[in-house]
Amino acid sequence: MMIIVMKVGASAKEISAVLSRVKKYGYEAHLSDGQERTIIGIVGDGNVRDYREQFELMEGVERTVPVSHPYKLASREFHATNTLVPLNGNRVGDTKVLVIAGPCSVESREQILETAHAVKEAGATALRGGAFKPRSSPYAFQGLGEEGLRYLAEAREQTGLPIVTEVMDTTMVPLVCDYADVLQIGARNMQNYALLHAVGKAQHTVLLKRGISSTMEELLMSAEYILSHGNTRVMLCERGIRTFERYTRNTFDINAIPVLKERTHLPIIADPSHATGHWQYVESMAKAAVAAGADGIIVEVHPRPEEAVSDGMQSLTLERFADMMKALRRVAEAVDRTV
Repeated sequence: MMIIVMKVGASAKEISAVLSRVKKYGYEAHLSDGQERTIIGIVGDGNVRDYREQFELMEGVERTVPVSHPYKLASREFHATNTLVPLNGNRVGDTKVLVIAGPCSVESREQILETAHAVKEAGATALRGGAFKPRSSPYAFQGLGEEGLRYLAEAREQTGLPIVTEVMDTTMVPLVCDYADVLQIGARNMQNYALLHAVGKAQHTVLLKRGISSTMEELLMSAEYILSHGNTRVMLCERGIRTFERYTRNTFDINAIPVLKERTHLPIIADPSHATGHWQYVESMAKAAVAAGADGIIVEVHPRPEEAVSDGMQSLTLERFADMMKALRRVAEAVDRTV
């Protein structure tokens, strides 16, 4: 890939001419409009650097820059400023830390409505809940399916909270898009490339979770699949990685938050519930994530975790979630942010 940096004040005609030249050479162009100038990313097979001189001679072009990272559109080389993803009247990636909360699984209408009203009152920005559940065991609860999606939609209608829910395969994308505001790609599906293409084409907001044994670069490469379809509403999620440690479900790679913030313009969400696997550690890791620069937190909350059909051990009660929100506000204030 190569980046074409347009001059400050380059005209629409000059930008259009560059786009036409990119297409003529058989490449795909992606625009990034900044406050002062436009940047055009060129993607495709072949050595686009052979055309650097031709592009640099065009009117309105300031310079061309080869991109060194294997991920292109996700790189800060392509888009220097933070991408801000709209969510419930806020923008993920801005100074406010947004909180997504709700149960691992939608178990009943009563359960999801009770949870939705409680997390809304405590200050949550969005409601999470799984209608389709990928489980390690084929005998474990697999979710309520479309019935669960209908309950989530009712919760949104009553509370105004947008819905974040998982989509598991390409055939489900249209159905889940009909109900959800944010499509979650779970850790098991981070490198399901057909699914990444599908959610990219859907032009829906996406929450992409890091795979349990995946590097940060592999996470960014997965995001590239979605971005390649012109869908820029992508949020990355650090949810813990597998190590030799057994006292927690996973190891929360808090390093990933500042590292990813440096390398990509996409917002970073932290998931302390899956990272630790124990509710006792969730608040501590959520506070650490806010201090480290996370743009949002996603946590599991259940009215009665001891009765949960999945992930009860890592779910906060409604009261503990409200207490955590108060603690997060104090941490955020200390680092010049809000929750």
